[in-house]
Amino acid sequence: MSIYATLWTLKFPAHGDAYSGCEWEIVLAQGVLGHIGTPTAGYGYESGDPYARFLPPAIPMPEDEDDLGLRAVVVIRERTEKIGQEYIGPLVVMSGDEYRAMSFEVLHERICDALRGRRPRVVAEYIHDGEIEVIREGDAARAARPKDSNSQ
Repeated sequence: MSIYATLWTLKFPAHGDAYSGCEWEIVLAQGVLGHIGTPTAGYGYESGDPYARFLPPAIPMPEDEDDLGLRAVVVIRERTEKIGQEYIGPLVVMSGDEYRAMSFEVLHERICDALRGRRPRVVAEYIHDGEIEVIREGDAARAARPKDSNSQ
């Protein structure tokens, strides 16, 4: 049985930046309900939290609430390998409170940053004679002067 429930599935640019001809991949947000690993008695984790090594801290469960909330949200690529309950190389791991407080714009940026890795961010595309050139941060000098097909 999995500790995760899929919250959403979306397509993101595979390398963190959208541009003409970029590849896209499926990204999923996996939620972990608040009672998973909770220190609150009666949930079966009295001997400890088996997920503490790879999830944000477990949360106590209120006695009078039906809403268990989320302990964590783990954002992954589709087909990300999992060993036991741990995803190997997740894109983003955050607490349920952090996820709830975050705008989609900020979340999108975090996911794109994770997908991009160490590559510079795409800032523009230059289309000349039907060819597309992707311009990344740090390529400003190249972006300022277009290629001249007659120059060598």
